[in-house]
Amino acid sequence: MFNYTDAFSTKRTPQDQPIPGKQMVQGEAGGFVFGVDDWTRLDRFLILGSDAPTYYASAHELTKENADAVVRCLKVDGKRTVDRIVEISEAGRAPKNDPALFALAVAASPAFADTKTRAYALWSLPRVARIGTHLFHFAQYVEHFRGWGRGLREAVASWYTEKEVGKLAYQAVKYQQRDGWSHRDLLRLSHPKPPSQEHDSLFHWITQGNVEDYIPPLVMGFEAAKVSESPADTIRLIQEYGLTREMVKTEHLKDAGVWEALLEKMPMTAMVRNLANMTKVGLLSPMSSAVSTVVSRLDSDAVHRERVHPLQILVALQVYKQGSGYARRQAVGFHSLGYVSPSDVPTWEPVVQVVDALDAAFYHAFDNVEPTGLRWLLALDVSGSMTSPDISGMPGISPRMGSAAMALVTAKTEQNYMVVGFTSSSQYHWRSNTALTHLPISPRQRLDDVVKVVSDIPFGGTDCALPMIGALQNKQPIDVFVVYTDSETWAGNIHPVQALQEYRQKMGIDAKLIVVGMVSNGFSIADPADGGMLDVVGFSTASPALMADFARG
Repeated sequence: MFNYTDAFSTKRTPQDQPIPGKQMVQGEAGGFVFGVDDWTRLDRFLILGSDAPTYYASAHELTKENADAVVRCLKVDGKRTVDRIVEISEAGRAPKNDPALFALAVAASPAFADTKTRAYALWSLPRVARIGTHLFHFAQYVEHFRGWGRGLREAVASWYTEKEVGKLAYQAVKYQQRDGWSHRDLLRLSHPKPPSQEHDSLFHWITQGNVEDYIPPLVMGFEAAKVSESPADTIRLIQEYGLTREMVKTEHLKDAGVWEALLEKMPMTAMVRNLANMTKVGLLSPMSSAVSTVVSRLDSDAVHRERVHPLQILVALQVYKQGSGYARRQAVGFHSLGYVSPSDVPTWEPVVQVVDALDAAFYHAFDNVEPTGLRWLLALDVSGSMTSPDISGMPGISPRMGSAAMALVTAKTEQNYMVVGFTSSSQYHWRSNTALTHLPISPRQRLDDVVKVVSDIPFGGTDCALPMIGALQNKQPIDVFVVYTDSETWAGNIHPVQALQEYRQKMGIDAKLIVVGMVSNGFSIADPADGGMLDVVGFSTASPALMADFARG
């Protein structure tokens, strides 16, 4: 007798076919998955961006798809869309602020938003564009969508007039120009009315270069630094005026004493970015007081308080421990073309204590997570589609590496867990390497060691149903399955949602499935109609705490 259910079943459906009765879409890899709604896609875009191409889709295609989702959200509820842009930007949940600035520019466009939404978006500008560089990015984006009408001019003018003059001087001196824009350009376009004599003097200095009475002291220090004749003079100016790295002569940045003076009040993100520079000039060396300063600052609540994103720390760790930067790796590639010699790019000897401090800082960057006491199975997609793009354009950090780092956060929090990686699309064998590989990830390992473990794994097709199938075959009690993926699954004979339902029924455990999307595509393997499944945007600072709360119910 022909078994019709082999071809049409709601309990067991090959992943290259949709589940009967479910609204599914075909992913870039060919498998059928669930489409995420526009609000979820908005979150993914704001947090993960789309400036790096995925394995299957180009950055151009992804950006257009995500921009279309932003527009649809604006049409449904403009205020909610702008509030979400502001919320994610202010919370520091994204490693880069560019997607939020782009989305806000779209919300300020007459082509995509109504009058009230545009006004609200422009009123929210200072909350999203918090520094000069952000404002320049916004100006670049918004010019593609609208002209410089009254509303836009007033919004930009308010950015300058509503800041206390000392803080505005800091922005003007530290972030002078970017993307072809400068403060001089924006002041001439927006015509702000100075609220004080100090503002008036500062505006004249920005637009005309004149140093007048009432000029803020920081500008005086900056002007003096431009003609400073020695590192000793520059050190004195740093100490007297609080100058930052961008405000001193480039040639004086070769002096360890200058960096030592800068380090005293250096913002956390700047410190993380400049660890290699401080090591190259000899300031950071074993047993030095500067190393003690860096370690104490990284191993503190300041990392979370100053909103240093964990992905920025992971990038810093990856670069610093190699003793060469991203520029040197590029130089190796261009050497054969005669553009630059790799030997021209400086290297440094990483300080072990700094590497360890960066490792600890990665966990400080997340919200506090309380252990759940539940049983967790963490499954990492290590397929080819997880290796090609950089997350949010962060150099050298692929979704594959990011998923390993995120898994380690759970491993450090929970006592009952195991970690596996997808390595093949062949028949499942729980204790062999043909389908899933047990990953030797331990909370006692350093973050860079775990990343290396995952990077060295040979990959194959992705069958995201395997964790549930294997746990059922081996009668393993699991409360929470977590799959880190790009949501491209195509290799199995049963969909993940069906495997989870079968596991629940046969094991008598109301198990949950959390899908952590590491790229900003429009797919998910979680069924939006199942309250026991959750989609999470990867590498949000709130993700581990959110996952733990969901696991508890």
